[in-house]
Amino acid sequence: MLAQLAIRNIVLIERLEIRFPAGLTVLTGETGAGKSILLDAFALALGGRGDGALVRHGESQGQVTAVFDVPVDHPARRLAEAADLEIDGDLILRRVQFADGRTRALVNDQPVSVQALRSIGASLVEIHGQHADRALVDPASHRAILDGHAGLGADARAVADAARRVRDSRSALAEHEARMAEIRKERDYLAHAVEELMILAPEAGEEVALSERRQLMQGAEKVAADLADTAESISGPVPGLLAALRKLERRSAMAASIVARPVAALDALMVAFDEAELALAEAMRAAEFDPAELERTEERLFKLRAASRKFNVPADDLAVLRDRFATEHAAIEAGEEELARLATSLAEADLAYVGAADRLSKARHAAAATLDRAVGEELVPLRLGRARLFTRIETDRSARDPAGFDRVEFWVETNPGTRPGPLMKVASGGELSRFILALKVVLADRGSAPTLVFDEVDTGVGGAVSDAIGQRLARLADRVQVMAVTHAPQVAARATSHFLIAKSSPRGSDRVLTEVSALQPSSRREEIARMLAGAQVTEEARAAAGRLIEAGQV
Repeated sequence: MLAQLAIRNIVLIERLEIRFPAGLTVLTGETGAGKSILLDAFALALGGRGDGALVRHGESQGQVTAVFDVPVDHPARRLAEAADLEIDGDLILRRVQFADGRTRALVNDQPVSVQALRSIGASLVEIHGQHADRALVDPASHRAILDGHAGLGADARAVADAARRVRDSRSALAEHEARMAEIRKERDYLAHAVEELMILAPEAGEEVALSERRQLMQGAEKVAADLADTAESISGPVPGLLAALRKLERRSAMAASIVARPVAALDALMVAFDEAELALAEAMRAAEFDPAELERTEERLFKLRAASRKFNVPADDLAVLRDRFATEHAAIEAGEEELARLATSLAEADLAYVGAADRLSKARHAAAATLDRAVGEELVPLRLGRARLFTRIETDRSARDPAGFDRVEFWVETNPGTRPGPLMKVASGGELSRFILALKVVLADRGSAPTLVFDEVDTGVGGAVSDAIGQRLARLADRVQVMAVTHAPQVAARATSHFLIAKSSPRGSDRVLTEVSALQPSSRREEIARMLAGAQVTEEARAAAGRLIEAGQV
């Protein structure tokens, strides 16, 4: 509820602080005293439109501060958290209005956007009057009001969750379809490439090995001839050398000291010749090749290099490319299966949404009939018995809105046979206020802000209707905080607190100020007597005021 309102330098208000209790508070005063200024200032603190003309003449800025005492689980706190605000204790909404038209918005002394301030303010206060710009009960909120009245919050959340699943499923399907459309363009190419590379069966390092082998085989014939010539050339001297070695060995008994070194040298030479012949034999065997193998090697190299040029990758990467293409091709098949699964998931999500939205729509239609009857009963004592307020529901089952199939708007028919239309367009100023009051009484604390302000809801009605309005405002104040700007003594008499708005001029000054004072019982009776009698307050008016106050407290 609103706990305190502080205003500085706004139009005729220089400095004002008001503390508001729970229950029904009325604000009264003569026409032109500044009641509208007070509400305009309050609306400014709630995020209303700023205007440099609101700043008191001669001042550079004005400001309005509204302090609210709200439960820890109130939606306003969640809105504040969503705006990254740190809130501890009361919610303090402040708006600074500069004379040049600029404004500054703060919540608990933390800067916020005007949009955030307006959103928080709308969750805390509703101002209802004779003009559409004061009525915060606009068509955009009618659906939520109906749901709140019928206790359909859980059903509405279920529909919102179902709509989110439909949206997510549709998004996932669309994204996958786009991806598959691109992949499908490569399907035939991938299939052919995978088949070709699977047949080719390339291996890493294969090209280098084949190239070396081909080079070896291409030079093998010439190498083999040279090896053979070399083997022949070293084999010729061997028999003679061997015979000479044997002869010297036979002489070693006669002259060992003389022939020992030549014998050792010739013996080493013969060993070297044996090793050379062995090496040459091994080399000649290695140089042997099959011409058919050379042809096969060259053919394999040609295929590998042709594939390398075709796929524009090194031959060593062909095996990796084959595996990647195979994976992508398999992904297409898996993607088609995933596409079918996502389509099924979307169909199931949509079916669940339709079921939840249908149930919510049926419940709304039933609740609308109940609400319309209850409001109709409240209209009779408000002298709108021939009028009718009804909840108009347009259902579009093709919609997939988070709020369901229904568009809800409160319509009225002011007299039998007249054309019905939207509440804000058809009802006159006085009728609009009473329609809204009847609606709010029925709704009580369901779907309502914790503070309701009614601006001259009793305009243009007689005593009996004013009394009926006062009764309903008092009933409503049992559930929420109610503030009423009124000219009706019957309404003022039922208040739990009463504030008088009046103009004054400081002594010795020609300035005019608007002041607000809390009325004590005696001064309250005098004010209600003034409201009854006008400028000349009589004893009869005072007595009548006393009876009204006494009756209003029953």
